[in-house]
Amino acid sequence: MDSADTASAASHAIRIARSHSLAEAGPDELLLGCLLALSRFGIARLGPWTFDLEALGVEWLRTPEPGGPKVAWSDAAVELFDRAALIARQDGVTGIHVEHLLAAFTRCETGLMASLKKTFAIESATWRAAVAEVRTSPSSGPSPAPSPAGREYLTPEEAAETLGIHVQTIRGYIRSGKLPALRVAGERAIRIRRADLDKVLEPLVPEKPQS
Repeated sequence: MDSADTASAASHAIRIARSHSLAEAGPDELLLGCLLALSRFGIARLGPWTFDLEALGVEWLRTPEPGGPKVAWSDAAVELFDRAALIARQDGVTGIHVEHLLAAFTRCETGLMASLKKTFAIESATWRAAVAEVRTSPSSGPSPAPSPAGREYLTPEEAAETLGIHVQTIRGYIRSGKLPALRVAGERAIRIRRADLDKVLEPLVPEKPQS
């Protein structure tokens, strides 16, 4: 399950997308959300860099309005979440933290990240070194216990952990109809049959050698 700081970054990203009347929150909004989650008074400090969120077009004092149009995650943003999940596992941490999301932007060469790289002369190694100094994840302590192996119905988070992908990918499969899901009667909670997870898996066909 994702941490509180990641949930805050995602919430900021959705709010930013909504303020620009966007139907989807993409990498730019997600990056701004991460910086906003780390900021104080609209200033985010990361390693040797200081980012003024006002200069980046973020109204950091604006109070989020309840409700509003629904905003989905773009495919590119979902890919970043998945990459962050891989980074978190390599970091030995259960759940994604803001530093894992920021590290996922290392290879991003488009949009806001590309602009920041050019403006601040950011290189891959210096970015990763700066992100490594961000400590929102716990340095020690036991990881939460995994979901019971015999449970037939899983939450989206448990289903994502079972497949080793991000929960937003699971939610995308549900929205597209690729993965069947059930809603608890009278509740917003979603449950997924363990057996249905096989429906999003497909055999890997080996490439034929060129003659």
